[in-house]
Amino acid sequence: MFGIPGKAPLTLTPEAAEQVRALMAGSDGKVVGLRIGVKKGGCAGMEYTMDYAEEIGPHDEVVEQDGARVLIAPMAAMFLIGTEIHYETSLLEAGFKFRNPNVVDACGCGESVKFAEL
Repeated sequence: MFGIPGKAPLTLTPEAAEQVRALMAGSDGKVVGLRIGVKKGGCAGMEYTMDYAEEIGPHDEVVEQDGARVLIAPMAAMFLIGTEIHYETSLLEAGFKFRNPNVVDACGCGESVKFAEL
């Protein structure tokens, strides 16, 4: 699809890979991975989506790293090239953080982003 042949379009930090593995393990084998996508929404224009995937779609791009499996929805692939996904835990919140070089702006709350013109 999009990207550099032989190179994963995104990477997971060890913390993110551990969290994805835990989500997969807690599903009694029903979940085959975490599907990541983007949709229109929020103040800046686009939002990331994350859902449990019970099957691999015919056009999903599959990234497997350290026992974790992430599926990239077809329409999201071009927006996620070069992204590193991290899992962060603090006193007030825990969640996945996207470090995406394609983002040129984000809303103040961090829920939505604007991508560079392609």
